[in-house]
Amino acid sequence: MSAPAPAGAAQDGRPTAAAQRPSHRQGLRIALLAATGVLLLAAAVSAAIDTMVSASTVHAIASGVDDVEPKPVALLLGTARRTVAGRPNEFYQARIEAAAALFHSGKVQGILVSGDNATRWYNEPIAMRKDLIAAGVPPEFITLDYAGFRTLDSVIRAKEVFGQRQVVIVSQRFHAERAIFLARHFGLEASGLAAADPTSQGLLKVRAREVLARVAAVLDIVVGRAPKFLGSAETVRLRTTNDDAV
Repeated sequence: MSAPAPAGAAQDGRPTAAAQRPSHRQGLRIALLAATGVLLLAAAVSAAIDTMVSASTVHAIASGVDDVEPKPVALLLGTARRTVAGRPNEFYQARIEAAAALFHSGKVQGILVSGDNATRWYNEPIAMRKDLIAAGVPPEFITLDYAGFRTLDSVIRAKEVFGQRQVVIVSQRFHAERAIFLARHFGLEASGLAAADPTSQGLLKVRAREVLARVAAVLDIVVGRAPKFLGSAETVRLRTTNDDAV
């Protein structure tokens, strides 16, 4: 008569399903712990990058026009006039108002509007130009950059295509911080004017996306990403003196 099979094994010597279950659960537990560790590491790195970008640019951004150090050109970063739901975009309107106030104060002599011109139905620079004119900025001192598809494209093109060495970047503070961080890396001397933040709850969602955008900005620098388009040099039209301020 054959000897009885060991505990946890079938008569043929193979482990039973009951014996296999603890091993399977242990493997799953290890996988979950590893995934949690990766997520925590990613969150820590993202938080560190976010803090680093803010800390390195916080003193370069003015909260009001009076505190802006004069420079030849304001670089107005584009955004959509309306939200996906069709409502007026508060980010957009605040940027228009800030850029117009900056020009009227005489702190800048021209405005370079850089935004997305992806299709014939979506053109950020054209829309912003119309609203800047409505806010009293003469059209001859508004220059359009139709290839500002990303913030990286906007700052590099401001230097390489439009020949600028100093700019005042106009956007919400969190976005201006990232833009200045990128501009400095590419040799563009940049300060900023913080446009007003929206009062809606959507700001928290946008700010969360900004953390990811900052991680992407650092990765762009690491891999040496270039703008989608450069092209021929263009001229930014400027007032001749501060006495022309309106």
